[in-house]
Formats: sequence, C-alpha cells, structure tokens
Amino acid sequence: MTTRTAHDSLTPAQTLPKVEDPGPLRATHTPNFPALLRQIAASLLVTTYQAGRLVIVRDEGDHLNTHYRAFQAPMGLALADGGAKLAIGTTIQVWEFRDNRDVARRLEPAGAHDACFLPRSSHVTGNVLIHEMAYGAGGQLWFVNTRFSCLATLDPESSFVPRWRPPFVTELEPSDRCHLNGLAMVDGRPKYVTALGETNEMAGWRPNKARGGVLMDVDSGTILCRGLSMPHSPRWYGGRLWVCESGSGTLGAVDLNTGRYEAVAAVPGFTRGLDFASDLAFVGLSQVRESAVFSGIPITERLAPEQRTCGVCVVDLRRGETVALLKFESGVQEVFAVALLPRRFPDLINDDEKLLESSFVVPTECLGDVAATVRAAGSV
Repeated sequence: MTTRTAHDSLTPAQTLPKVEDPGPLRATHTPNFPALLRQIAASLLVTTYQAGRLVIVRDEGDHLNTHYRAFQAPMGLALADGGAKLAIGTTIQVWEFRDNRDVARRLEPAGAHDACFLPRSSHVTGNVLIHEMAYGAGGQLWFVNTRFSCLATLDPESSFVPRWRPPFVTELEPSDRCHLNGLAMVDGRPKYVTALGETNEMAGWRPNKARGGVLMDVDSGTILCRGLSMPHSPRWYGGRLWVCESGSGTLGAVDLNTGRYEAVAAVPGFTRGLDFASDLAFVGLSQVRESAVFSGIPITERLAPEQRTCGVCVVDLRRGETVALLKFESGVQEVFAVALLPRRFPDLINDDEKLLESSFVVPTECLGDVAATVRAAGSV
C-alpha cells in the first residue's frame, strides 16, 4: 500500500472472487415456518456469497416463497428507519436501497406487495471483504473491513474510512491478519466484534482457526472471550451477548463477568448470521465445504457431510430447541447474513431497467410542482 494523500488509492493484493453459477436453487421448510413469519409480521433476508444471491423469504399462506435477486458475492446486510432503508455489501461496493410503497403497488401480482426496495446509491469500496454491517447513530453505516482488519465507515472522497482496529493489529494492510468478521451495536455504536484469531500477520488466523477465535470489546480493546471456534455474528439482545460459535455449530451467550461461552443450542450446520424476534433466534446454517478453510473444526467431527444443512433454523431461546427449519436443497451451500425485515411481502429491484427508468422519487414538498398527469400515471 502506498500513501501520498489522505484519499490515496489502495492497490488490491488479490484478484476479485468469481461467483459461479450455483445451478437451480430449491428450498424446503417445516410446515410451521410460514406461520412464524406471519406471527411476527416479517419476511426474512438471507445473503449467500457462494451462490451470488439475496434470498427474500416470504410467507405465502401454507408455504414459503423464496425469491432470489442476483448480486456479486453479497455478504453483510443492514437495516434502518424501521426497515425502510437497506444496505448490502458485495465484492467491491455497498448498495443502499429505499422502500417505495407506491412502486410496490405497481408490481405483479396486483396488491400482493407491501414494499419495494429501489437502489438509491452505490459506493465502491474496492475488494475489502465486507463482512457484517450495521447502521449506527445518525444513520451512519458501519462495516467490518476484513481485509484491512478494521471497522470502517463510508465517505464520498474515500474507498472507506478506517475507524477502529484491534490493538494487536499494528497497521492497515489488505492481508486479512485476524479475520475480523462480526459486529454488534449497542445504543447506536459498535460495541463488540469477533475475529478468528489474535494475530498480526497475513492470514495469521488460519493455523489455529479451530480454537483461536476471540470476542472483543470495542471501547476498551480488551478480549472478553478466547478459545472460540470460528466465532461470528455477535449480538446484544435481551440483556445478553449472543454469538455463533460457527466451528462447533452452536448458538450461545457469553457471560461478561467470567468471559465464558455457554452454548444454548447445537444445530446441524456451521452457524453464521443471526437475528431475533421475541424468544426466537433465526440462525443461518452453512453445510461447510471439505476444504482447508473448514478442515479440523469441531462440527466436521460432530456431523458427517450428509448431516450438515444449509438454510435458516429457528431456535426457541427458552428451551434451546430448533422449532422450525428452512433448508436449501440445491444451489446454496453457504449462508452469510440473516435479517428479519418488518414487511410481509417485499420485493427488491436491482436489474429491471424498464421499471427503474420509469420510477421517480422526489421530496414530498416538491410533489405540488409535479404535473397531475405524471402523478396519475403512478411514476412519481
């Protein structure tokens, strides 16, 4: 990396990952899954970088409707403004979308959709391996910049703005020193993060990935919990600090007084991606490929390859039991992010040029200046 000015370019150290055609995408689910979404008045968003898809899971009566939108290796998701704003992190950019219910009314079948997300901006970050993202106070978007081992925000003049990094990482370099990956917000600010190693050299986390994972406090820089197997998705919910110990295929909580991780539920997959509703946890599951990255971790010893599932399971936190399951039968082997969206039957438009070129959004105070014929046509 060379430095000349405050907004200099950063030279990538590796080529961009390619998304291969995943083939047909098919999913099955337990009969109670649609009713659970109906009960909480929500749909489910799932990203899979391996298949290059955003999956919009919607209740459609007695079955789930799994709706796919193509993106280049989507990973992090973030929601704000009561679900009206959505951000998606991809291979080299962050997309931001806004819900427009007037456009939703124009979608087929008529009257089915209660939300339609249209793209409002795209910020090119370069290949920084964006992992988890979250909106904070003032609507600022925070994201985990895994290649540079830091938390970052966006700025119009920069690819990204480094805001925090673990104390053991001594400098910015696109070398994925500790595989910083998970982000938990508290009171609108980053508070907890996960990493796969306490290391300060290029991909230094890999040799001890099975038990080198850590959970850290952002404010103090201290390590709260060590010895975790590939931790992901920390969340502060219900007065407890939850985390996925992905390498063991469990969901659990960390006792902040003792620094101990206690598993609440063991599930049939590599756990990554987490959201909550009442006493339910929606947990992303990945099958775990037979590759060097995933070799030697506890879940590969606990479950044979044919026993590992890709999808989303619903865990009852009171009992630690799986009560519902969405399973991808083909086309998807890895899930990254899971987020509940407070919309019943949403859509997202990112490749329908005809609809995008004829949909205009102007400030409310400007509507009086728009010709009545245009308003009547429903384009504005």
